[in-house]
Amino acid sequence: MMARDAGEAVAIVSSQPVDLVLCDVKMPGINGLELVRQIHDLSPDLPCIVITGYSSAENSVEALRAGAFWYLAKPFEQERMDVIRRLVEQAIEHGRLKTENRMLQSQLRSKYKFDSIIGKSGALQRTLSVVEKVADTESTVLITGESGTGKELIARALHYNSRRSHRMLVTVNCGAIPEELLESELFGHVRGAFTNAVHHREGRFSLADGGTIFLDEIGDMSPNLQVKLLRVLQDRTFEPVGSSNSVRVDVRVIAATNQNLPELIEKKTFREDLFYRLNVLPIEIPPLRSRSEDVPLLVHHFLDAARADMNSQVELVTDAAMQLMMEYDWPGNVRELQNLIERLVILTPDSEIGADDLPPPFHQSRPRIPHTPRVPAVGLDFNEVIDHVEVDMILQALERTHWNKNRAAQLLGLNRTTLEGKIRKRGLEPPRS
Repeated sequence: MMARDAGEAVAIVSSQPVDLVLCDVKMPGINGLELVRQIHDLSPDLPCIVITGYSSAENSVEALRAGAFWYLAKPFEQERMDVIRRLVEQAIEHGRLKTENRMLQSQLRSKYKFDSIIGKSGALQRTLSVVEKVADTESTVLITGESGTGKELIARALHYNSRRSHRMLVTVNCGAIPEELLESELFGHVRGAFTNAVHHREGRFSLADGGTIFLDEIGDMSPNLQVKLLRVLQDRTFEPVGSSNSVRVDVRVIAATNQNLPELIEKKTFREDLFYRLNVLPIEIPPLRSRSEDVPLLVHHFLDAARADMNSQVELVTDAAMQLMMEYDWPGNVRELQNLIERLVILTPDSEIGADDLPPPFHQSRPRIPHTPRVPAVGLDFNEVIDHVEVDMILQALERTHWNKNRAAQLLGLNRTTLEGKIRKRGLEPPRS
């Protein structure tokens, strides 16, 4: 389709899908460069090719700065037509890829929104409240928690809810890469740096420039690499393996571990100065056993996902099976629950998952032992911890029984009068409808 002037071109772009804009510089009204600027503001992914009979390096640079994909000089000789056709095809493909990338970024931001993380327990909501507050900062974050609690999910939520979400999130599992390869993986290497280094290679920090790098299992990093990581955190510079030239990067660091770093510091296997550099904004993810009220929500979520992926007829979980799952300790946390549901969807012959379908560990009769907090190297306030545990257990019992105080007292092994006294002392109130 054709437009007689810039105003008509803007109207067309605003009202219908367009793959490419070809415009002259000299036009009635505003010129082609101003038209490109307006189109770029209106539709940033739409490629524009500017045509002019007055070609110069200065005009070319101005066109590209205005947002043009390319700049063509007239006249068009016949022998150049194939080149121009390829340029048009490249411009359209470039615009399509930019649009797809923008859509994928939008989907990722939607997928990792805070309200898409499954769980309503007080323990998880307190963690998510901290995540939401620190997401759009530039500070380094240290995520701690047992294996399978969802540390990478939290890291992705931090990135895709930050101002860096339009750039890359680069993930490195420091425990899965051999020590002799991890330095090259993180910082890159130059040709000839070591045997088989036949090409220059960019490291993960360079790839994450402008975005975020997630260092998972940071507790497994060797002391030698800890020193080099400390420099990156301090100066945002590093040298690739085999190079003496410093590389500067603008990157946010998120680290995670399931280990007790203060204990590793006492054992001299983790640097204390690195710990304090990483621990600017600490986020601890509670284990699944401390938020059993989230189990039904997670079960239904994973059941829906598994059923859709496998075209299964399994539709529900019986009350008896759900009760057993809520009383289970979940040493593998959310990952163990997800794997269990996937396995049950495959193996269960009926349309429902019953108590008998659960593996033997779920049927072992044993008292539920609450998770005991670890004593950190710097010590703790014993009375404060006991008060926190008491409040948490009372709230768990009340939430599980929908604030039926008789049943909650039975779950806790207390009489109702004692429980009511503790509720009044702590100022606990049921949630408003």
